[in-house]
This record gives sequence, structure tokens and C-alpha cells, in this order.
Amino acid sequence: MDAVVTAFGLVFEPYVLLVILFSAVFGLFVGAIPGLTATMATALLVPVTFFMPPVPAVAAIVTATAMAIFSGDIPSALLRMPGTPASAAYTDEAYLITRSGRPELALGSGLVFSVRGGIFGVLVLIVAAPALAEVALKFSSFEYFWLVLLGLSCAVFIAGSDPLKAIVSLLLGLLVSCVGLDNPAGAPRYTFGNAELTGGISMIPLMIGMFAISEVLRYSLASERAVMVVERPFGNVFAGMWALLKKYPVQLLRGSALGTAIGALPGAGADIAAWMSYAMSKKFSKEPEKFGTGHVEGIVESGAANNSALGGAWIPALVFGIPGDSITAIAIGVLYLKNMNPGPTLFVHNPQNIYAVFIVFILAQLLMLPLGWAAIKAAKQLLRIPGSVLMPLILLFCVVGSFAINNTAFGVVIMLVAGVVAFFMERFGFPIAPTILGVVLGTMLEENFFASLVKADGSVAAFFERPIAGALGALTLVVWFWPLLRRLLGRSRAAAARA
Repeated sequence: MDAVVTAFGLVFEPYVLLVILFSAVFGLFVGAIPGLTATMATALLVPVTFFMPPVPAVAAIVTATAMAIFSGDIPSALLRMPGTPASAAYTDEAYLITRSGRPELALGSGLVFSVRGGIFGVLVLIVAAPALAEVALKFSSFEYFWLVLLGLSCAVFIAGSDPLKAIVSLLLGLLVSCVGLDNPAGAPRYTFGNAELTGGISMIPLMIGMFAISEVLRYSLASERAVMVVERPFGNVFAGMWALLKKYPVQLLRGSALGTAIGALPGAGADIAAWMSYAMSKKFSKEPEKFGTGHVEGIVESGAANNSALGGAWIPALVFGIPGDSITAIAIGVLYLKNMNPGPTLFVHNPQNIYAVFIVFILAQLLMLPLGWAAIKAAKQLLRIPGSVLMPLILLFCVVGSFAINNTAFGVVIMLVAGVVAFFMERFGFPIAPTILGVVLGTMLEENFFASLVKADGSVAAFFERPIAGALGALTLVVWFWPLLRRLLGRSRAAAARA
């Protein structure tokens, strides 16, 4: 208890509270600009933390990250431009809700359920960090291979009415992920002699192009151009949230639990958690036909998942010094810099610092409600800008965001090509989301597959020998063959009924 009291004293100092406030505003701003991800917000804060004591330094990173993950939902809902990759899973859903004249529903659900999911993740971090970290450490390349395959299988569930087109879109994403040197041989692959392609195709310009540029093209070529203005006044973003909580409590709990579990796996993170949670939401929904038409259920579940993953990612980071994602990889460097070396001894020698981090996590989530509301109120003015003015501005931000990733014009080229490809894909009924999912998970799938083959000396049986790998493999195979099994069972029951 002495350590807890000391931790409260460390956090509730005027200097630390000011750091938290300014970091929150900074995170909201960076996350809301497509191309400037939560990871970039964290990286930009690192030089500033050099001059801070340990607690405010970690508080700055925790707060900015939580805010950036949420604020990526704002351009998703208003402009169909995900601010961060974690928002991409439900971008179309949120945008369609806005286009139907209910922007406060899309943004309010994203804000409220992000906060609730984030608090769930933090509570799990506080209560079960050591136990969950031990489970996460048991994941080898075999387990990750099956986990990634399971994630890729989600592409069929988020596809809509045409699974074949979803599979084609997914294969296109996997093909894109093969470009570059990230392969076992380390040889250039699909680069066509272009030195820029040896580093692969950057995810952020690709995502900006496929979501935002395709929307600009669609607007420019439409015979009757859609007006971005919502006719009625922008309502209260908190209205109806209690009704949603009563309607979707299972989805909130399921998304929060899945997000925390995925976040605790080193290398997974909020992006994968959001995709898998959205797919699970559609799979188990009582109204799956409404997904893809502007249905809030997917936002409730995956919005909770991507924020709860933040708390989960800190579990292996604090207990074993293993980053759960790219953000905690940066945070671990700051912890070492401040002599808060991650590991079991941190809980013994500096418990007050750990409890201070926990308090900051909760404070950041609670602070998200008023500051997120203010950010939404400021951003709603975008809806009043005429399309003829807004679309060139969107294009300008897309160019700036794509260039800023690696400070090269090649990112802009990737963005433009991806936008044209996505435009034609959507025109012919091919969904965009599976392509993005394939790009996100393709490299991880290949790395873990070849690492597993090397360990197993080419034996396929080794992929099922470890208990967790075997369970994940069996689950993945059931997901793949379930439609066939269901059809065969239906036929056998029909034959038995006729007999």
C-alpha cells in the first residue's frame, strides 16, 4: 500500500498532469492525420522524454498512444481515411454510417467503446500481467504461423456476399507483401530492377491510396457528386451509447478480451486485433447481412479491441522486456533509458513506478472522453466543407502523409497506384479490406512459416506437435472446412429425413 500511495503522489503532480494533458492533445492531433500513425507519435515523443523524470516520460508515451489509436477513427468516419492502421478494419462501416446522416453514432461509438475496451485492457494488465506474459512467451513461430493463418481466414468473413472475390482480393494483398528483400533467400523479389522496391511496399501509403485516393477518384468521376454535408445538425456523440451498451454487452466483452489477448502476443498489436475482432463480430452476429452497409456492431467490438490491445501489449513488455508491438518496442527503450529496466525485478525494486504506469493508463483512458469529444466537435466542421474544396485538401494531405513516411516521392507513387487499383476493384465488386489484411499479415506469415520449417527440418507434423500450435491449427482447419462440413451434414440429415 505504501507503494500505491507513493505512485499516486508521483502521478498527481502538476508537472506530470501537464505532461499527460499536452501528450493527449499531441496524440489526438497526430492520430487524426492519415499517414502519421500512433507509432510515429510515440517515436516523435522520445527525444522530448530525454529531459523528463521516469514517470512523466512513460506517461507521455502511454497517453499519446491511447489518444492516437482513437483519433484515427475521426478521419475514418468523416472522410474514409483511416488515421492509423488500427482504424482500417471498420473504416467502411463508420464512413457509411456518416454518409447515412449519423456521424455522431459512428464517432460516439468509436470513442465510448474505445475507452471501455482500453480500461478492460488496463485492468487485465494490472491483475494478470505475469500469468498472461508467461502464456505469450510460449508462442513460437509455429503458434504465430497458425495465428496469422487464422487472421487471414477472417478475410472471408468480412467479405460480404461474394467470398470468391474476397479470396482474390486477399491473394492480391499477399502478392504485394512478397515484394522486396524480406524473404529467406534475401534476394530481390518482384522488384523489376527498381531499387525503391527492394525495401518492399510501405503499408501506410498503400492504405492511404486504397481508402482515400479511391474515394477522391470516385467523387471526381461521379455524374452526381455526393455532398459531404450532413443535412441535420451534428448531434450529441454520447446520445444512445447506453442503449448500445445494453444491446451489445457480449460484443464489448468479446472485443476487449480478444484485443487484450492479441496485444499480449509479441509482434501482434492493435492492427491485427481490430481485424480479427471485426471478423469475429460479423461471424457471430445475429445480423451479419447488415455488415458493410453501415452497421455499428462491428465498430463496438473492434473499437474496443484495438484500444484494449494497448494494455495487453504492455504485459510482455513490463514483465519480460519483450515488446508486444512497435509502440512498446519504443517504450522499452525509454524504460531502459530511465533505469526502469523491464523484468520481474521491476515489480520488486520499483513497485511505485509500475503502479504509477498503471494509474497513468487509467487516467489516459478517462481523459479520452472529454478530449475525444472536443476533437470530434472540432473535426465535424469538415462535413460543412463543399466537396469541390474538400477533395483537393484530402489529396494534399494524402501526398504529405505518404511522403512523410520515408521522406521519398516513391511513397506518393505507391499511394497513387494503390488508389487507382482500389477504385477499379471496388467498381467491379472486389472488397478492399482483404487486400489490406493480406499486406499486414503476409510478411509475418512467410517469416514464421520458413522459421518453423527450419526448426522442424521440413516436417509438417511439427506444426501440430506443440499443444497451443495444435489447437490453433485445428481451429484454423475447422474454419476453412466448416462450410463444406455444414453442407455434408445438411445432406446427411436430409437423406435421413427422407428415409
